This record gives sequence, C-alpha cells and structure tokens, in this order.
Amino acid sequence: MNVIEINGLTKTYGSSRGINNISFNVEEGEIFGFIGPNGAGKSTTIRTLLSLIKPTGGSAAIFGKDCIEHAPEIAKDVGYLPSEVFYYDNMKVMDLLKYSASFYKKDCSARITELATKLDLDLTKKIDDLSLGNKKKVGIIQGLLHEPKLIILDEPTSGLDPLMQQTFFDLLKEENRKGATILFSSHILSEVQRMCDRVAIIKEGEIVQVEKISTLKENNHKKFKIEVKNELAASYFDMPGVNKLETNGRHISFLFRGDINEVMKKIAEIDIDNLWIEEPDLEEIFMHYYEKEA
Repeated sequence: MNVIEINGLTKTYGSSRGINNISFNVEEGEIFGFIGPNGAGKSTTIRTLLSLIKPTGGSAAIFGKDCIEHAPEIAKDVGYLPSEVFYYDNMKVMDLLKYSASFYKKDCSARITELATKLDLDLTKKIDDLSLGNKKKVGIIQGLLHEPKLIILDEPTSGLDPLMQQTFFDLLKEENRKGATILFSSHILSEVQRMCDRVAIIKEGEIVQVEKISTLKENNHKKFKIEVKNELAASYFDMPGVNKLETNGRHISFLFRGDINEVMKKIAEIDIDNLWIEEPDLEEIFMHYYEKEA
C-alpha cells in the first residue's frame, strides 16, 4: 500500500516554477528520503501534501485520499516538523503542547512527558526562554505527540547538536518500528543515507531519479585507489568508463563505471602493493548525478 501517491504534481508562482510534473510514491512502513539542494522544490512539494498551498496541476494523495479535498481528515494521522519553528513566546512549553494536542481531541499528556524525557526538554519553561535547539525539540514533540501514521520532516535536524541528532534519529527509528511511515526531506545527504532505504532526487523542480540507495550505489561509479610497485603512466588506465584519473608517484586513483572485470584485467597485469575499491556514498552519487545532468 502506498501512503503517499504523487502524480504529475505541478505548482507555479506566476511566471516562476516551483515544481513541475513530479511523481513518486511512498510505501507504507518505509523511511523515504527526498533530497535536493535548497530551492529545488522539496518544501513546495511538502506544503502541497499538507494542503498549505494548492497545486497548479496534477494530484497528491495520502492514505488514498486527495490531499486538498480531504485535508482535515488526513491531518489527524499526519505529523509534520518544518525546517523552522515559530511559537507564542509567552506560553509555557507544556501549555503550548497541550494546545496542539487539543486539535486531535485526545489527551496526550503522558505522550508529551515521555517525549520530553527522551529529548531532555523542560516542559515548565516559557518558549521565549528556550534556545534554538530546545525550540526544535518542541517542534519534534508537536509533530509526534498524537502518534501519527505518517511523519513528514522538512530539514528536521537544523538547530540540533550532534548528540541530540542521534537521539532524534533513534526516536524516528522507534516510531518507524511501531508502524509509522516517514518522508525525510533534507539537503544533508549523510542523514538520508543513514535513515532511508529509497530516495527521490529533485532538481530544479523536477524528479530526476527515484531508487533504492543500494541500487544507486551498485549502478554508479566505483572508487579505485591503487598503490603500484613502480610508477606507472596515467595513460595505462585510459579506457572507457574511467574518469577523474589522478596519479601521485606510485599512487593512482580514479572513478569507474562499467564492467569491473575489465579494470581488474588491467590491474592483474601490473605489480601492486595495495588495492582499494569503494562504493560511493550518497553525497558523491548526488554530485556525480548533478554533474552528469548539467
């Protein structure tokens, strides 16, 4: 079952394009990454899903229901953490969170206390007295207090220190184990690689790839680093699929995409001391893909 279904979604602002004819699905129970640089259209897509803005064309559905027509019904089971959070400064944290819980018409006091304990947040303080990181914790609790079936995160770790980021990731994994589906939007690719199985890559308002991270790695270039016994001319590895070839004395490095056996045949013909073959991380894949598309 698809929790999110987006088909041909388009949003324009006058003569400016926000997103153009984008399509992808998020399956029930998965943590799905949505990646692209700032301004690529990630937030526009999310705001359309949340019915904060209306699309110019196409459709978006959550739980099989149109996001615009059934927005109030859908909202009951969706948790959202925006990239920036703004609150009433004079309210106490607990009062603000209870007010948020009232929209779901259920008592979330125990859940709020549980989450605040995990995130080390003082519920008795006023919003105005909180640091940026602690305000972000309020946003996390606000997004999770009603135990949503779908959690939508837009640049969720901004403002959190590294230790709290780890706590936050552990919390998300726990929610996912309990059945929550997560849409994780970020330009910090190490976070997405850490959390997600599949990703959609968006560039200039258009989806350019939807794939499992493992498949992206398998189908992308490999990194070769070779330490040879005797210096070798760089032209030795001048062959189809090799790029970014660099030599430094007895050390040779390059990227290769293609049949790895062809490279190994070349390597077998020379004397080497060491050989490293690595898969690229998501950030390298992302940059390589953008360079290819440019």
